[in-house]
Amino acid sequence: MEIIAWLMATVLFVCAFLGLVYPIIPSALVMVCGFLLYGVIDTFEGMTTLFWVIQALFIVLLFGADTLANLVGVKKFGGSKAGMWGSTIGLLLGPFVIPVAGILLGPFLGAILAELVVSRSSFKQAIKTGIGSLVGFFTSVVTKGVIMGIMIAVFLFFVA
Repeated sequence: MEIIAWLMATVLFVCAFLGLVYPIIPSALVMVCGFLLYGVIDTFEGMTTLFWVIQALFIVLLFGADTLANLVGVKKFGGSKAGMWGSTIGLLLGPFVIPVAGILLGPFLGAILAELVVSRSSFKQAIKTGIGSLVGFFTSVVTKGVIMGIMIAVFLFFVA
């Protein structure tokens, strides 16, 4: 059963990492499901209260990193709140509207449209905001990937 537990947890961890570039997958939730599934199949013995507190703090950090990276990316390039919201909406809708390239084009175009329509920014400023949204997205992916890697390392430390 231990091999099955490791295999199932690993599959969920890989799916969580896929959520970094495909935002419809809730990475934090999938990661926690990996921990729980391992515990159900094998044992919760190593997952102490300290383990869960540490993981909860990392989950809060994941959400904070995502929001902060987008905000800083858009703001650093002179964007408005509308640009940030447009980027976020584009990030969620992009993969569905433009299947492969939507993960990059969605936030870029969403920020540009929001800046042009809501904030009435110049086209040049809207493009800068779109670039800022991409910088924020890439920063977020790297930061969340590192945090999730640490979460798995903590899991291995407590369980293995």
